[in-house]
Amino acid sequence: MRVVVYGAGQLAQMMYLAGSPLGIEVQAVDVNSDSVVHPVSKSTLDTTLAQAIEDADALTVEFEHVPERLLEEAAKTNKLMPNIDSILVGADRVREKKLLESMQVANCEHKIVTDLSQLDDCVKQLGSKLILKASRDGYDGYGQWRLTDEAELPALKRSLQGLDLVTVPLVVEKMVAFDRELSLIGVRNADGDVRTYPLAENLHHQGQLHVSVAPATNVDDALQAQAHDIFVKLADGMDYVGVLAVELFQVGNKLLVNELAPRVHNSGHWSQSGAVTSQFENHLRAVCGLPLGDTSAIGPSAMVNIIGCSSFSRDLLSIDGSHLHWYGKSVREKRKMGHINVTTNNYESLGEKLMALSNYLPLEYFPKLVGEATRLKG
Repeated sequence: MRVVVYGAGQLAQMMYLAGSPLGIEVQAVDVNSDSVVHPVSKSTLDTTLAQAIEDADALTVEFEHVPERLLEEAAKTNKLMPNIDSILVGADRVREKKLLESMQVANCEHKIVTDLSQLDDCVKQLGSKLILKASRDGYDGYGQWRLTDEAELPALKRSLQGLDLVTVPLVVEKMVAFDRELSLIGVRNADGDVRTYPLAENLHHQGQLHVSVAPATNVDDALQAQAHDIFVKLADGMDYVGVLAVELFQVGNKLLVNELAPRVHNSGHWSQSGAVTSQFENHLRAVCGLPLGDTSAIGPSAMVNIIGCSSFSRDLLSIDGSHLHWYGKSVREKRKMGHINVTTNNYESLGEKLMALSNYLPLEYFPKLVGEATRLKG
């Protein structure tokens, strides 16, 4: 079987590595040049994009910002999974909010802004503590602004004056006093079979995910069931095929959807060593029409992102249960260079292993690690 992935980054690479034992060949598309490349070496393959599409059993994406012309061509083949509408929802926050509202899925109270003059009404209706998000091309904290006091509004308007809000509107959200950030990774196949992974707890710094712990601590059956029900409603409603990530805010016993990612997701990387079947393998199973794999956790796991640095000791592999995943990129500020998965059999041990991990890393690049290790150790 052959799967063509639009996008040639680390997610395509990890899909390739997951597909190889199943006999699934994964090719990647460099969407900047329309060339077909090897997902690991990035070398150009001796095939055209048109030929690769024709030879593929399934087409999929590793990120939602694939040029729409490519998605439209892929959709015509009836091989694109998830479907084009689901991918476009992930690429546009306005579409995302409309989807959540149409399905009556709880999310953050918000307004859509196409003119800066509308911000005054946003403050009146939502309050003076707001998060403003560009509806397109914003990720990892980019394309976001905050208002914490109404007195800051004139300065905020001035800083936004150069934006074309008719073309790219703002989604203005009421700032939620959430207890923590969680995410649910789930998978659905074309027959409507669904599997969801345990909820993961996510720790962010400057808008970027730094550490995920799964299963999240202090999650009862009711909270996990609530997350599962949200996933099923969304995945069935979109006729979704593949892995879908649902980012959530926990407020008391209630979950609010923050964002959707129609693809394998950073907060699911722990599943590579911490679940019976990884998110990457399950995505390929879904799009290839194979039975879905067990999503149960093997034990408590943590995923630690390596961001903006390459100077750390590979001796971290001396920690039992640790696994390094390196993406082979050139170093750049705020760039995800790789990640470390750590898996063990209880949370106290996980905290101890994360503390041991801190001895091999330049901690200025890992601001959430020691605090989370301390919390888990108890």
